[in-house]
Amino acid sequence: MLAARASTARSAQRIARSFATVVDTTGVKVAAVDYNQPTASVTVLVKAGSRFQPKDGAANALKNFAFKSTSSRSAIGTVRESELYGGVLSSTLGREHLALTAEFLKADAPYFVDILTSFVTSAKFTRHEFEEYVAPVVSAETEAASRDPATLAIDTAHGLAFRSGLGSSLFAPAHHDLTVDDVKSFASSIFTKSNIAVLGTGIDQATLSSLVEKAFAKASESSAVSTPASKYFGGETRLGGTGGPQTVFIGFGTTGSPSAEHAALAAHLSPTPSIKWSKGLSPLSSLPEGISVQPVYLPYTDASLFGLLVQGPTTASVKEASKAAIAALKAASQGIKAEELKSAVAKAKFAAASSVETREGLVNALGSKIFSGVNTSLVATLSSLDAVDASAFSKATANLLAAKPTYVVIGDVHLPYVDELGL
Repeated sequence: MLAARASTARSAQRIARSFATVVDTTGVKVAAVDYNQPTASVTVLVKAGSRFQPKDGAANALKNFAFKSTSSRSAIGTVRESELYGGVLSSTLGREHLALTAEFLKADAPYFVDILTSFVTSAKFTRHEFEEYVAPVVSAETEAASRDPATLAIDTAHGLAFRSGLGSSLFAPAHHDLTVDDVKSFASSIFTKSNIAVLGTGIDQATLSSLVEKAFAKASESSAVSTPASKYFGGETRLGGTGGPQTVFIGFGTTGSPSAEHAALAAHLSPTPSIKWSKGLSPLSSLPEGISVQPVYLPYTDASLFGLLVQGPTTASVKEASKAAIAALKAASQGIKAEELKSAVAKAKFAAASSVETREGLVNALGSKIFSGVNTSLVATLSSLDAVDASAFSKATANLLAAKPTYVVIGDVHLPYVDELGL
């Protein structure tokens, strides 16, 4: 296991070192890495996450408009041509970025780059596509999120923690009044060169830069979109049951750059063992069967949300697990053994290194750095984790606990209030 981790870390470091961030002649940031994999992918990353939307649900609707009609082809034309080439198209939405991704055979790069960029530069945003295809999917995603306690808890927690900006939901309101004009207006404001970065895997940097230069030659050059700096507030709310497990989210927010200490804390508390079916050494590994406590660490450009997601079948079991989770946090704030810290740092480094071996992981890890115009490197992330010491670890944890908690309950009315957990 240790040998596998070391091999993965070395591989990831080689991948990350080969990245180069540039601004080509069109003003769009481009980064590419090719380590001889048999397929290629290109992701067009846009600063169109929910924190930038002018109206609730607009970002989600824009995501679902991806690969519909453009000036170069119809929606059905895109489907048929992509299947003929054997590629896969997808769109994903986060709080900061909209990611449009194509995966394909290397020789087909020109076609798929054109597919991606034509949506950004010449989407038609037709009314009938919005009413027949986009709006129903937007409503379905909202409904699905409302029935998943974990998704609902974390989405609600963002609203309590940050209110606006990062607090804006990834989903539209249940009874939204979005129109196609809302989506079109949002797209026109963010589909500009300064809000776009292009990431490629399995494709040469020069090749990708050439394709991007041609595709975005006539794209808008308006200034980059921005929002006020994030502020952390915290709060408590209780929602009715969704039919799933009893759920509690105990969170704490910070502002500023992501913290290596918080990443190490998440690794320290994670009950996931290194060997399948074993208990592991986490302070939360000894909870009764059927109870789940998972650390959640979500870093953003200027803020982070750290928390513990507790789920179980009964109110009593969730209450006891929540108390155990708080006790583990408080114990970490008072100091941990050198061996425990070493293990936490090693697990955090492995998680960071292994994440960049997937295309989605690369986008998540490198996206914000590419927008900032700095050279991307996993080495800096691993070095920051190596620098975590016991004092900094305990202080960072204590600072989390000193803030007003973000507390979300979903399920039984008898689930504990935050003050009943010792916070």
